[in-house]
Amino acid sequence: MSLDIDQYRITEEPYYQAQGDEVALYAAAYDERLPVMIKGPTGCGKSRFIEHMAWKLGRPLITVACNEDMTASDLVGRYLLDADGTRWVDGPLTIAARIGAICYLDEIVEARQDTTVVIHPLTDHRRQLPLDKKGELINAHADFQLVISYNPGYQSLMKDLKQSTKQRFAALDFDYADSSVEAAIVARETGIDEASATKLVKIGETARNLKGHGLDEGISTRLLVYAAQLINRGIEPRAACRMALVRPITDDFDIRSTLDHAIDTVFA
Repeated sequence: MSLDIDQYRITEEPYYQAQGDEVALYAAAYDERLPVMIKGPTGCGKSRFIEHMAWKLGRPLITVACNEDMTASDLVGRYLLDADGTRWVDGPLTIAARIGAICYLDEIVEARQDTTVVIHPLTDHRRQLPLDKKGELINAHADFQLVISYNPGYQSLMKDLKQSTKQRFAALDFDYADSSVEAAIVARETGIDEASATKLVKIGETARNLKGHGLDEGISTRLLVYAAQLINRGIEPRAACRMALVRPITDDFDIRSTLDHAIDTVFA
C-alpha cells in the first residue's frame, strides 16, 4: 500500500516573524541536508519556525513529541499482530527517511538516551537507518532531513544530550523576540490591538526577569497569545492574564502576588 505523502504537507503558510538570519541559515543547512538542532526556551517559536520552513521549502513534515516513555520502536517501527498475522508498521522516523520528509523530534532531551542513539546513523555521511528487527537497512531519501529541539535552560544533567549526539548537528539558538516584535506577533496571531499586545509583552518580560529567582521558566509567547485570545472573547484583561499567564507557571504565593501586582499596574 502506497503512502499518501500529501498528508504530511503544510498547505497554508504558518505565520513566522524572523528575528535575524535564521531563515537563510536553515535554508542553507537544508540545501546541504545537514541535521539541525534548535535550542531555546519554551514557547518561543521553535516548532512554528520548523513548520514555516517546511512550508517554505515545500517539504512534508513529520513531528514527534518526545517523552521519557518513548522507545526506539516508537521511532523506527515494530511488528504488530492483526487478523492476517504479523505485519511491520513503520515508525515516524522511518516514514520520514523513506519519503524524504523533514523529521522534527521536539524536546529530544525528554527521550531516553538509549532511544536517541538510533538517530546517529542518519546524522552522518551514512544517512542510513537500520531496522534490526526487520533485517532492513534504509538509505535515507535524498530530501530527508533530521531536526531536533530542546530547551537548554530547563533540564537536569540527567536529561542533557550526549556530546556524541550534539556534535552531529548544526545548531540555531532561539530566544523570545524583542518587545516590539513580540507585540506585533501577538497582535498578528490574535487580532488584538497593538496597545493591549504591548501590555501583555510587558507582563511577560516581568516574569522572565524572575527566572532563576523563584521561577523555573518565564511566560512564553504562546501564553501571551492565550491571554490575548481570552481578552478577545470579552474576558476582563486582568482576569485573562491571571488565568493564562500566572496560574500555569507557578503555585508559589509570593511569585503569584508579584505577577498579579504587575498585571494590575499594567492594566490599571
